[in-house]
Amino acid sequence: MYAVSSVARRLVGLVSLLASVLWVTASGAAELQAPSGPPLLTIEGRISNTNVGDTAQFDREMLESLGMESFTTTTPWFTGATEFEGVPMAKLMELVGAEGTVIEAVALNDYRTEVPIADFETYGTILALKRDGAYMPIRDKGPLFIVYDYDSATELQSQDFYSRSVWQLARIVVK
Repeated sequence: MYAVSSVARRLVGLVSLLASVLWVTASGAAELQAPSGPPLLTIEGRISNTNVGDTAQFDREMLESLGMESFTTTTPWFTGATEFEGVPMAKLMELVGAEGTVIEAVALNDYRTEVPIADFETYGTILALKRDGAYMPIRDKGPLFIVYDYDSATELQSQDFYSRSVWQLARIVVK
């Protein structure tokens, strides 16, 4: 009996959290709610779903409520296999109504690179919030990191894809 009520409480909590991030209008279009905590990510450019001016802003709770996925992979930045957990980039682009073919990913230190949006579906790219089960601090590639499962395809083990893996991500511009 305890397990059922515990699961029910978690489901109710998840539904209410998702409702705080997104609500559906009478036309069936999803609308983003404004973040209640400090925004970690701002998405702008060619998007059709916004919540703060012409941008879509997300705090940690909003990102996590979209559904987290994880994989373990090796990277040039960490020793051994590392587990990353985060939001599928394809899902995030769909949510904001991305209408472009490429994003410009901008880090806190103003590092910028372009990433084809097609990568997100093709390679299962995630926007990682956690590494090895813990939130990533700014001083160690956090709080957000675009990560590919580099071990899943040999072409991902190249400078082309490593340079698309932006850590300390703060902003995305859809082009």
